[in-house]
Amino acid sequence: MIHPPTAHPDSSPEPVPMTASDCDEVLAFWRDMPGVGLSDADTPDRLSSFLRRNPGLSLVLRHDGRIVGAVLCGHDGRRGYLHHLAVAPDVRRRRLGRVLVERCLLKLGLLSIQKCNIFVYADNDDGIGFWRQNGWHDRSDLKVMQRPLSPGHSQSDQ
Repeated sequence: MIHPPTAHPDSSPEPVPMTASDCDEVLAFWRDMPGVGLSDADTPDRLSSFLRRNPGLSLVLRHDGRIVGAVLCGHDGRRGYLHHLAVAPDVRRRRLGRVLVERCLLKLGLLSIQKCNIFVYADNDDGIGFWRQNGWHDRSDLKVMQRPLSPGHSQSDQ
């Protein structure tokens, strides 16, 4: 069973569910984060739709009135997925990223989801290090493949 870790005791922010009213601010936060890649699919409307399909799973951290951490969390009924985990540089090294991840995993577990997947850019060494340090491993037997569903998107669009 997964037990959520507690954040560092010095008044660290607590994760709260992301809501539609957070979407603009969260997208702006992610745009400023190295290692987080947004595409034209990352709009307030589409993010709100994701939140409606996965109620209460995605989380934000606020400190002094601003978002300092966020993660998208969802599932397809059998596997969970985390997207766009980010913590502001000025509040890193306080276990906040781990708290966000573990809270998401706890929520997924309560829905009987048994495994969770993430996508990390191959050149994101800091991100890869974080995930490995927190018990995640590479799947060398799989390769991510993608196909655009509309004519206006090229294979290189994310």
